[in-house]
Formats: sequence, C-alpha cells, structure tokens
Amino acid sequence: MFQGKRILLIIGGGIAGYKALELIRRIREQGGHVTPVLTQSGEKFVTPLSVSALAGEAVHRDLFDLTTEAEMGHIQLSRSADLVVVAPATADLMAKMAQGMANDLASTLLLATDTPVLIAPSMNVRMWEHPATQRNIATLKGDGISFVGPNEGHMACGEFGPGRLAEPDEIMAAIIRQLCTRQVLTGKRIIVTSGPTHEPIDPVRYIANRSSGAQGSALARALVALGAEVVFITGPATAAYPEGAQVVQVESARDMQTAVMQALPADAAIFAAAVADWHVRSASDRKLKKSKDGLPVLEFGENPDILRGVAQMTDGRPALVIGFAAETNDVVDYAIAKRLRKGCDWIVANDVSPNTGIMGGSENEVTLITEAGAESWPRMSKAEVADTLVAKIAHVLNGTKDEL
Repeated sequence: MFQGKRILLIIGGGIAGYKALELIRRIREQGGHVTPVLTQSGEKFVTPLSVSALAGEAVHRDLFDLTTEAEMGHIQLSRSADLVVVAPATADLMAKMAQGMANDLASTLLLATDTPVLIAPSMNVRMWEHPATQRNIATLKGDGISFVGPNEGHMACGEFGPGRLAEPDEIMAAIIRQLCTRQVLTGKRIIVTSGPTHEPIDPVRYIANRSSGAQGSALARALVALGAEVVFITGPATAAYPEGAQVVQVESARDMQTAVMQALPADAAIFAAAVADWHVRSASDRKLKKSKDGLPVLEFGENPDILRGVAQMTDGRPALVIGFAAETNDVVDYAIAKRLRKGCDWIVANDVSPNTGIMGGSENEVTLITEAGAESWPRMSKAEVADTLVAKIAHVLNGTKDEL
C-alpha cells in the first residue's frame, strides 16, 4: 500500500502500548519501513527487544547516545521519515508537544521535525476531558497535527469514556490517508453494506446473526483512505464505524434495501452485510408471553435479495457489484454458484464454521470468486483483507493494473 515509505514511530507510555507492536507488523506487511522510538515510560509496557524484533531495526531510546549524536542523529531521525506517528500519545507527551518542550528524545524529535505528524492519544477519560488537555489538543490541531481517536469504551482503570487508543486498523487507515498521495478513488462513489440485520419478533426479541461488522468497517476505511466517497449502510454492528464515510444506520433487511436504493447511483457496491434471509411476517407490537396453549407459532416471509436486485439492474447498475458468501461447507462451490445466480461481478467467500473464529473475530480467510476463477488468499486480519480487496477494486474502476 505504501511501499518504501519511512515511518518514525514514537511509542509513549500506557497500558495500550502493546497495540504498537501490531501496528509495526501491519506497516511492514504493507511495505513500509519503521524506525522505532521508545520513551522511558513506554519501556514499562513494551520491551525494546520486542519492538526491535518486529521493526527489524534497533530501538532509539536515548537523546544523548554518543554514537548517533556525533552526527546529530536526532535531527536526522526527525527529518528522514515520510511520516511521524505517535502511538500511544500520552497526556504528558501531548503537553510537551503543545508547549514546544524538548527534554527527551521523543519530544526533541517532535520539535525538530518538518515531517507531517499523526498522533493516537491514549489516557484516562478524566485526563482526556481536563481543560488543560483540551487546550493542548486545540493547539496541536492548530499547528497542523493530525489525530486518530481516541475511542470510547471501558478502560483498564475501570472507568468508561473517551481515551482508549484507536485500534491498529484505524491507525493504519489514518496512516494510509497521510501517505497515499495518489487518491486513486477520488470522485468514485461506493456503497458498502455491513453488519447483521435484526428482524423483529416482538418489541424485545429479534432474529439476528453473529456478524460484528468488522469486515465492512475495514472495507469502508480502506476506500476512504484512497479518496472514495463512501456510503456506509450498517445494521446494528459492534465494530466501530469508519471515519470519513457517510454512515446510514438501519435495523432490518427491508430497511437496508431502502437505504441502498436511496444511495444509488454509485460506481461500485460492496455487499458485506450478513442480511437475514427471513423475517417474521406479523411481528407482535407487544412482548409475547408464555401461554398454556404452548409455544407461539411464527410465520416467516422471505427478505428482499438486495445483492441480486442491484446486480441485475438494467438501468444505473454500478460498474462493479461485489457480494459476500459466508458458508460452513463446500465454500468455493457454493460461492461460484451464488455469483452466477445473483449476477454479481465478484463474490468474496469465507468459511464461518464455529471453529474458524471468523464471524465476530478480527481475522478472515477468503477466496475471491470472479469470472476468471477462484483466488484463495491466506488468513490475515480483516483490515488486510480490506486493503487487498480495495486495491483490486481501484484497479478495475480506474481501468489500470498500476500499483497503488
């Protein structure tokens, strides 16, 4: 995705520092080079050995390293990178940046650099909300510093709120936005459906599935990173929504169909949602109660086939229509038959058997079914699947085989 780009990664202190290790792995898999800097407090949470092993380079830790300082090493470090990333960025480190302090290697590098800087904050919710931190954030944004996160959620300290470090795939998407000067999907409008649908039985019960929406969110982030206008239509998912996309929240399959039709026309449509096949014909407007007469009888109706409806449009059909096939057996055979039956261009097929951990998990192992045949990909993170698929989408929409 950014072959040969050099990233200076500053790892601050904090319990979320372990995510920086996954970030290093992801950057290198995408062809980037990582120069790691570990703060003194960062060493309390991740070891120099683990960082250097993943980065393939020695960790920089000391401002007054005589070997490098003889050549003004901190100046060279700060200016040789294409991007400086700070993850985690603590409240203390952000305060130093805002005040222009330079009393350790990390703060000196940040003051000496003329390279774009992306920071991923991580701290206790009270620290994040403190007026001093908010003043520092405003100063840093005014200085042109880019932010990713923080997210809201439960923290190690037991509190809940904003302050959690963004997930590695979110930070990767932000890095891609910073580094990909070729916005190869600018001007392209792409619809992505994601998550499960909930089909009501009564006001408190519904039919659903185990989809988290993680793959759909990852796809939308990757598309946004390359400049696409993304309409993200999602059922009640647990995965974080993608920044930069137009998010449309729906509940049922019929709601999703309406939202998709309203979002057209589009250059491409990716149907990653795990849409329920059936709905209850006469959902009760009151909670169903146990009865001496036995179990309630539910009559089911078939939900609209959104993928087939768009793929077989005769007027205004997107140039590229992609479906997903989640199967538990005979995955490739079923996916090949589904592509022909639906009339879509591609099918992304995967095995969601309980032992795979894919549905609701962070990884995926897919086979891409096209008119040319089946192309199996190794197991990888859902963000990596998204990056790979979006690169292929860009090639088709732009009519080119060029690398991104």
